[in-house]
Amino acid sequence: MALGDVVRRYGMTVSGGQVGRSRLPVANAGDRDLCLFIEPYGEDFYLKPGEVFTVAPEAGGIDVWFSTLVWEGGITVWPYEDGDPTKIVLEYTVTDANGTRLECGHQRPPKPGDSAAAELG
Repeated sequence: MALGDVVRRYGMTVSGGQVGRSRLPVANAGDRDLCLFIEPYGEDFYLKPGEVFTVAPEAGGIDVWFSTLVWEGGITVWPYEDGDPTKIVLEYTVTDANGTRLECGHQRPPKPGDSAAAELG
């Protein structure tokens, strides 16, 4: 999908608007769930196809840069301050397209073999 298609599909403005300094939108343009994994705590958030989440620092007024690693089925993000990878941002938020703050494990799929059935003993 071309960048213009992503901008039209998700209603984002790439230069200004919703996307801005210290904010990282992550869009799932695929056809399967995508894991957004945030370091240093290893928190995970799952995007359904077509969803957009935004990673941003909890505190305003700091210059946050993002290092990313893309892997099959996901993306790992490290937020750090002032371009210095030794200054990891420990307090951040992940929000959906409506601005709702998401918690770690959002839409996490069940582990294989998990069941709601009670164990027989």
